[in-house]
Amino acid sequence: MTLDTSLHPRQVLLGAQAQTGLLPVCDHYSGVEARMRKSLDLQAEMTEEFGACVFDVTLDCEDGAPVGGEAEHAALVVALATLAGDKARVAVRVHPVDHPAFEQDVATIAGSAGHRLTHLMVPKVETVADVRRAVQALDAAGAEHLPLQVLIESPAAVYHAHDIAAHPRVQSLSFGLMDFVSAHGGAIPAQGMSSEGQFSHPLVVRAKLGIAAACHAHGKVPSHCVVTEFSDAAAMRAAARRAAREFGYTRMWSIHPAQIRPILEAFAPDEEEIEDATKIIAAAARADWAPISFGGKLHDRASYRYFWQVLERAHRTARALPQEVRGWFATPVH
Repeated sequence: MTLDTSLHPRQVLLGAQAQTGLLPVCDHYSGVEARMRKSLDLQAEMTEEFGACVFDVTLDCEDGAPVGGEAEHAALVVALATLAGDKARVAVRVHPVDHPAFEQDVATIAGSAGHRLTHLMVPKVETVADVRRAVQALDAAGAEHLPLQVLIESPAAVYHAHDIAAHPRVQSLSFGLMDFVSAHGGAIPAQGMSSEGQFSHPLVVRAKLGIAAACHAHGKVPSHCVVTEFSDAAAMRAAARRAAREFGYTRMWSIHPAQIRPILEAFAPDEEEIEDATKIIAAAARADWAPISFGGKLHDRASYRYFWQVLERAHRTARALPQEVRGWFATPVH
């Protein structure tokens, strides 16, 4: 029996297209000109390889711009974003809202290249008032359409994470591990910033879980922090897998090109998961989305939503999908 893919699961399964499924699982940061150019070239190469853009490139003004050279760096970022290919996904991290360069950053970047950007990342957001200030600056630059992603980097920001995530313009919350640890004045040891310690120190774990919970409560994307041991592939894979499987994160930062593929692999469903999800969703579609028995278990729309999201994640991590469900992904997901 041929599967009818004309009725899309996103139309049937209310809530299936939650915000957490709409972004690539990897967000790659670079701020030095040569590295920014290489990052965009790598994105284009991997887009050609996989047939879809599988990671974002975020051009960094906060850590990338030299002191006193903020305006020149913003102009460089505009030029790079404008020259990126049509399939590119490019974002920019600007300075914090209380930095002297913030307003000019937004005016230059969003005003000139806002139409080429996927979002604007605002670091060191403490309260929803900071979000409102960023939104006001974006709107003044004529970028009313541009979503915000924000970086949570202090105990106070973690406390306000639910309010921040609830703002309609906020698309994603990222956890800033190193600033978070530093904000504790030595109360968290340096080990809390390591690839292992960040998953075991109680205060760090509490912050990570709080951010993930806030995002999921409001349909936003929780984005996991960096792993600084970029030359340790095993540590990178283990951290990415724990972020995805244990801490509820659906996206993660990369700070080195070698981290991109391990993140894609860690956040991708296993082949067995893809196979089971395919069988269950196909059976559900044939039953017109009524409850079914599969493998001795009852499934209905609640579990269909989960298994559809497995297939969405597989698609976004460039995993091969069985022919039976591939028709639902013929049109690019925006």
